[in-house]
Amino acid sequence: MELTAITALITGGASGLGAATASRFVDCGAKVVILDRDDERGNALAGQLGDRARFTIADVTNETEVLAAVDYARAAFGGLNVVVNCAGVGLATRTASSRGAHPLELFETVIRINLIGTFNVIRLAATAMSNNHANADGERGVIINTASVAAFEGQIGQAAYSASKGGIVGMTLPIARDLARNGIRVCAIAPGLFDTPLLGSLPEAVRESLGKQAPFPSRLGQPEEFARLAQQIVENPMLNGETIRLDGALRMQSS
Repeated sequence: MELTAITALITGGASGLGAATASRFVDCGAKVVILDRDDERGNALAGQLGDRARFTIADVTNETEVLAAVDYARAAFGGLNVVVNCAGVGLATRTASSRGAHPLELFETVIRINLIGTFNVIRLAATAMSNNHANADGERGVIINTASVAAFEGQIGQAAYSASKGGIVGMTLPIARDLARNGIRVCAIAPGLFDTPLLGSLPEAVRESLGKQAPFPSRLGQPEEFARLAQQIVENPMLNGETIRLDGALRMQSS
């Protein structure tokens, strides 16, 4: 698909990877609807990006709100062709520690937002995309999920986060196969250590140390590099059912 011909819904689009993707897509001629729970940041970014961007507030785990966001994208820009799922949380707790057992509610929260929320957006957006007119390649839509290297090498304290991201990896291929007859492609990106708000609060020395764990380039990834890969997935019709690591050859240690 050509970015000049698409409307994209980007969850978690008010900051970090989602905001970088929204900015790149608009710069490349796409129309973008930013979905986030942070209305202040979301509206500010949409205003900054101009007439080809809109903001809508929604919780990815809420069916009614996501349906409204899908409808909003179609009403605002006449369709919906691409979804980039960036909404998520990262919380670290050991399975058992001196403070006691891992709170079950915390595990459920991470799974609900990262995994169930992603699937909720996929199923509702894919249903809408299935009614699109196919392009010359037979495509009606593209869905990009955000996994993590933690899906493969989860560290100490990452049981919930790794389970949620492992679930995203595990469901990407079956969903791609489910939606093949609808002309909808599905891929996932598994970022390594990226310079996002999650790491932004850490001291600079710690951030530099984390970046050096990657063999090459030995630095934190930039959100714009995630956005560039998302663009390439949209534009390359043979990319389907794949989880692509974006990590500078990083392989996470246990801690």
